[in-house]
Amino acid sequence: MRITDLRTHVLFDGWRNLVFVELETDSGLTGIGEATLANRTEAVVAYLHGSASRHVTGADPFDVELLWRRLYLGDFIRGGMDACAGLSAIDIACHDLMGKALGVPAFRLLGGACRESVPCYANGWYTVARDPDAVAERAREVVARGYGALKLDPFGSGAGELTRRERALSVAIVRAVREAIGPDVEIYVEAHGRFVPAEAIRICRLLEPLEIGWMEEPCSWDDPLAWREVRERVGIPIAGGEHFCTRHGFRAVIENRCVDILQPDVLYCGGLSELRKLAAWADAYGLRVAPHNSQGPVCTAATVHAALGIPNLKVVEVFDDFVPPFVRQAVPGCPMVEGGRMALTEAPGLGVSLDGRVIAEHPGAPGHFDLWAEAWERRFRAPGAG
Repeated sequence: MRITDLRTHVLFDGWRNLVFVELETDSGLTGIGEATLANRTEAVVAYLHGSASRHVTGADPFDVELLWRRLYLGDFIRGGMDACAGLSAIDIACHDLMGKALGVPAFRLLGGACRESVPCYANGWYTVARDPDAVAERAREVVARGYGALKLDPFGSGAGELTRRERALSVAIVRAVREAIGPDVEIYVEAHGRFVPAEAIRICRLLEPLEIGWMEEPCSWDDPLAWREVRERVGIPIAGGEHFCTRHGFRAVIENRCVDILQPDVLYCGGLSELRKLAAWADAYGLRVAPHNSQGPVCTAATVHAALGIPNLKVVEVFDDFVPPFVRQAVPGCPMVEGGRMALTEAPGLGVSLDGRVIAEHPGAPGHFDLWAEAWERRFRAPGAG
């Protein structure tokens, strides 16, 4: 079996573009991947099509390690999230092809399953006013859907350090959520790398009485040693890793014990091939793995296939329940959350397909998602809006 063509499809989901990839083969089978990278759609699509003729067409998808190495090293200029999003999508699509050719689900190619289903936490649910009561009410709705864990960024457009008023409001939002959902539901707090270490430490200490499950990327990912500084001075576990690419990007984080929970994203770390290696490496350092998964349904499917076989798995992130219904309709077969967990069928490959009609009805759109803008958490907008 040889790859004969690479195609990309872009769908606007209401606040960013999702990039899906298809690898066609001479056997008639098609492999599906995803390369979504917010604010970088044009660059990722260009990289994918540029790489196709150099490395992808003519390759055997079963030689996925060779293809991975050619994509990573073969252009000499390497690294960066744009290129790794493309590399990851191709790796995922190759696993889909291998599974389809052999008639087995992709997780069977990754060492099989350690569990029947994976625990999930909700994200992307707090698209309401940045008000404690409004966010708490939405949190109740999330828990009513069966989730036993959820995550939020309560910090608005904060950067560097917060004013007293903003700090108090942020803590009040988390406190309101805790009071609304009770002591048994896990709360994870996302900081998106906003703070200098001193401010991150101050905020963590204020949140400690609320028993949150982790503080995610409290300082910039450009300086992961700052995470270690925070980790050593607070009583809240520190999580991070979504922005790092390949084993080389994770080396400093793992070997310097910068986090308690590692969060590789299958779309940026190097695909299913690399995610499995990173999980094993993390296990050697006593780290739990909570894969980052805030992209589209193909990413979710790939993440769950990997997560089933990760012994040191903690939990998997889910956005898919909090996006417009057409997003899931565009990817028939995508896994669903039931009772706060996701399971997979024995369908070959990833078990998903693409609905070209739905994608065509919601074509890619220009725009910019700014996490440092006021009311960014409301996020959904009309195509082409600023």
